[in-house]
Amino acid sequence: MTSDKFQGNDEDLNTEVNRIQGMINSDQAREFRTKTRNEYGYIRPKNASTMILLDGPKDDPRILMGKRNKKLKFMPGALVFPGGSVDKFDGSVPVANELTEATQSRLMQAMRGKPTKRGARALGVAAVREVAEESGLLLGKSGDLKNNHEDWKDFKDKGLVPALSALRLFSRAITPPGNSRRFDTWFFLAHASEVGFAPEGGFDPDGELEELQWIRPKDAITENTREITRVMLVELIQRLAKDPNLSDDYPAPHYQTTGNHFRKTII
Repeated sequence: MTSDKFQGNDEDLNTEVNRIQGMINSDQAREFRTKTRNEYGYIRPKNASTMILLDGPKDDPRILMGKRNKKLKFMPGALVFPGGSVDKFDGSVPVANELTEATQSRLMQAMRGKPTKRGARALGVAAVREVAEESGLLLGKSGDLKNNHEDWKDFKDKGLVPALSALRLFSRAITPPGNSRRFDTWFFLAHASEVGFAPEGGFDPDGELEELQWIRPKDAITENTREITRVMLVELIQRLAKDPNLSDDYPAPHYQTTGNHFRKTII
């Protein structure tokens, strides 16, 4: 598919969803799931956060994406949004401002296990941390960060405290059962105007993401993107068309596999 043929409409979304459904039900995938279950048993999804950072005009925005290092085992070479696993300390990191009440409430209503404000906050903090680590862009406000952990050294050195109030819940996706690595990934949106510090030259990646760039969503889908990323890109185009101001109560799609069916619900 070329970008001029891609419209980001319901037909495009159905095409990408059906592609994933076909993969899940393929003989190869079934065999792999059986082998993985026999070897590892049930693998509980690990919480992860991803940030979709927007820049440029509302009617023609760019998003921050990079290519995963080809030496990595998980999705090598794929064009992705910055993101990664939630750290056990993320929930206790001091912040300049908290998630909005609406965002926090929606996260807690949908989280697995016993929902807590700390757990919801950890998801937002992890997204900010991953952007910082993988791009060098620091989403924060001026202040003295009372945290000496190495992960937050750049914020502390630049006189910034991570900020959460501008984050908007965008979507959620859970890796299907039967995979050797599973993630319960929460996707957040934020404007680049929330960046309190940008490195000279634009980016300072840590090596996990390479060739960082600001790219139009419809152009990104024609690159080396994985199936779930393309689904999110279509969802993003539709969200921005209907909600360019990023309201904090806009419905968020939740994709997961139940049995052998790839399903979408709404948070």
